[in-house]
Amino acid sequence: MAQKSAGSANGAAPRRRFLKNAAAGGAAVGALAAPAVSQAQTTTLRFQSTWPAKDIFHEFAQDFAKKVNDMAGNRLKIEVLPAGSVVPAFQLLDAVSKGTLDGGHGVIAYWYGKNSALALWGSGPGFGMDANMVLAWHYYGGGKALVEEIYKSLNLDVVSYLYGPMPTQPLGWFKKPVAKVEDMKGLKFRTVGLAVDVFTDMGAAVNPLPGGEIVPALDRGLIDAAEFNNASSDRVLGFPDVAKNCMLQSFHQSGEQFEILFNKTKLDGLPAELKAVIDYAVQASSADMSWKAVERYSKDYEALKQQGIKFYKTPDAVLRAQLASWDKTVEKKAGENPMFKKVLDSQRAFAQRAGQWQNDYSVDFKMAFNHYFGRGKKT
Repeated sequence: MAQKSAGSANGAAPRRRFLKNAAAGGAAVGALAAPAVSQAQTTTLRFQSTWPAKDIFHEFAQDFAKKVNDMAGNRLKIEVLPAGSVVPAFQLLDAVSKGTLDGGHGVIAYWYGKNSALALWGSGPGFGMDANMVLAWHYYGGGKALVEEIYKSLNLDVVSYLYGPMPTQPLGWFKKPVAKVEDMKGLKFRTVGLAVDVFTDMGAAVNPLPGGEIVPALDRGLIDAAEFNNASSDRVLGFPDVAKNCMLQSFHQSGEQFEILFNKTKLDGLPAELKAVIDYAVQASSADMSWKAVERYSKDYEALKQQGIKFYKTPDAVLRAQLASWDKTVEKKAGENPMFKKVLDSQRAFAQRAGQWQNDYSVDFKMAFNHYFGRGKKT
């Protein structure tokens, strides 16, 4: 018994030493690990959108930032300011390239003046592609590489992410409804991108104002009519206060999407896992934006009708005139700018194949809608 007790005592000593050493080692590891956590720094990126704070487009920009911030934890934070906070809306691209801003949110057609080819991402008709198909071409048909080539040729230190397929945009807001092609002649009209050339060819006097300046210009009579984008934006920006007629359906911006810009030097300095967070946040935001748009735009469309706004379908003759003017415009631009032709040819090849597939496979959803909600149907 004595020997067993002694053995137990002798065995307990090594165990006590082991536990003591393990505790000391754990403390040492904890001492090393704790500062690493407490000293982890948050990288904050300052963004600006090209949209007024009250516009749903600025909300979309904030939605993207929130997704990045939530996934990155305390390692990366994007703060989004509204248009004009640091630079005017149309100066965003240069500000991001120079590092005045770390990034921004807008549309690629705003940089049309730097290279006319950039307007082909959004200014229709895109050979019959809708906005989601244009994004498919961008990511899988060569468009992304072409954007990178254009920005590099302009010596812009930026990285571009396109996302967020926009529903077809209205022809715009008018003091009087458009009944025929001739009604566009001499009209002082606001639009942007390649649509400037299309409507100019149709006889309009075009003024490419940024979003926040459109309604004041309409109110003061500086322009007669204008387009912006959708029922939610148009409503909150005040279009119903200065015009009572909205023409629905148009080819001028039937395939547009948003652009998220990063300063390339700043983005390249982030670790790979944070770049991956940004990549997947863009994809998630693209889906989320398209879903939210259906919900919000449809509600605001109903609200505008209740406010007494009259909506008209754009006459087919005007739509055909748009296509004819677009054909003339792109032929001229392709002759002036080799990159414009390169982008155009890439789009055409993708659209011919993908469009044929979509048109052959897609059912007529209007038939089903009319079956359930057409005239005389109970709702």
